[in-house]
Amino acid sequence: MIASGPDAKRPPHILLLMTRPKSSSEPDTPARTSRRRLVLIAAAAFLGGGVALAGIYEIVPLLRNAGVAPVCRPAAELANAIKPLVRGELAALAPAKTPIPAAHLSFRDAEGRERSIADWKGRTVLLNLWATWCTPCRKEMPALDELQTKLGSPDFEVVAVNIDTRDPAKPRTWLAETGITRLAYYADPSAKIFQDLKTMGRAFGMPTTLLIDRNGCEIATLAGPAEWASEDAITLIRAALQPLQR
Repeated sequence: MIASGPDAKRPPHILLLMTRPKSSSEPDTPARTSRRRLVLIAAAAFLGGGVALAGIYEIVPLLRNAGVAPVCRPAAELANAIKPLVRGELAALAPAKTPIPAAHLSFRDAEGRERSIADWKGRTVLLNLWATWCTPCRKEMPALDELQTKLGSPDFEVVAVNIDTRDPAKPRTWLAETGITRLAYYADPSAKIFQDLKTMGRAFGMPTTLLIDRNGCEIATLAGPAEWASEDAITLIRAALQPLQR
């Protein structure tokens, strides 16, 4: 039960010390006056400490997102929310401590038109960089294709960007021969997208995969392959698609 009113919030012993009446038989002396002053100071410090403590609890969420671009604060909250789901097939996934804006990352579509993650504003994206010369990349492509089959929607897309720098026909031929049909074709023959992510500390090898929120901000990054069609992956991505409860 919470008592109402300012006085009810004071601890009983503080209230007693502050309101104890002065006996007529106790003359005011410098020592007594000094003691009374110390009691009042102690009470004020105690109450002030309570206010300060309440302030600390209010400030903690702000400190956790310090240094995060305002547009990426929802991504920081999502990164924190999915942490309990980082397990099993996605145990190597790293939720972002300070999400990076990724909307500027660019590449080309199947018709050669310039695209960027900004084109997916309002949708969650699993951005995957792959190449035909990368064995782990080739191994995980069927799982990415299956993930797109299971979760692809107006709210979510697997955006797999090929970064082969030679023989632009080779990736398309490989996808057709392997039966990868659900993934739209995207490519960056200059591999600049990889270099951009490397500069931002998000790409160290291949494959590299980023889970990106509706505002184009990183939620989490995975260096290396994963079983993206697994129940672990689907559960985590579905959680990232849900609006945060406030």
